[in-house]
Amino acid sequence: MGEKIRGKAFVVGDNVDTDQIIPAMHLVYDPSDPQQRKLYGRFALSGVPVEQSGLPDGNVPFVADGADKSEFAVIIAGRNFGCGSSREHAPLAISEAGCHAVIAESYARIFYRNSVNGGYLVPLETPLRLIEHIATGTEVELDLSEGVLTDTAAGQNHKLNPLGDVAEIVAAGGIFDYARKTGLLESK
Repeated sequence: MGEKIRGKAFVVGDNVDTDQIIPAMHLVYDPSDPQQRKLYGRFALSGVPVEQSGLPDGNVPFVADGADKSEFAVIIAGRNFGCGSSREHAPLAISEAGCHAVIAESYARIFYRNSVNGGYLVPLETPLRLIEHIATGTEVELDLSEGVLTDTAAGQNHKLNPLGDVAEIVAAGGIFDYARKTGLLESK
């Protein structure tokens, strides 16, 4: 996993739930239809209250009006990211918006597993309350092999918790690709 992710950070607070990540009214799209699938990206994080959006400044949309992709490559979150219902569409929506990783203090278990199993996002945990150190729009570089997030403007490095047992699944691109790679499933 020698991959690096570079781009802007989008910062949210604690307890961002799956209805904030992809509101229920947008669950009508067919993920197998490429035109409809991109709508999940358009509406990703559209349910986050304005006062929480882009903490600490507020009122920063994750995806600009009318766009399908976000300008943000990494989400920085507080505690319990992805709580609420077990909506598989939540990590899909973030991924479809063009975001590659979420770094949170902790996750709701089902969101974490859906991110890993579907191969949508890299869900990393931080021992530090990064939302107090990084602002929305900060240019960051995430070194997955080293487990380090760098605030490139400030030159500050933040060590992240290792992925542990899910690292191979993430590297393979999801649970089914991992199962094929390891011989648990027949290759296509």
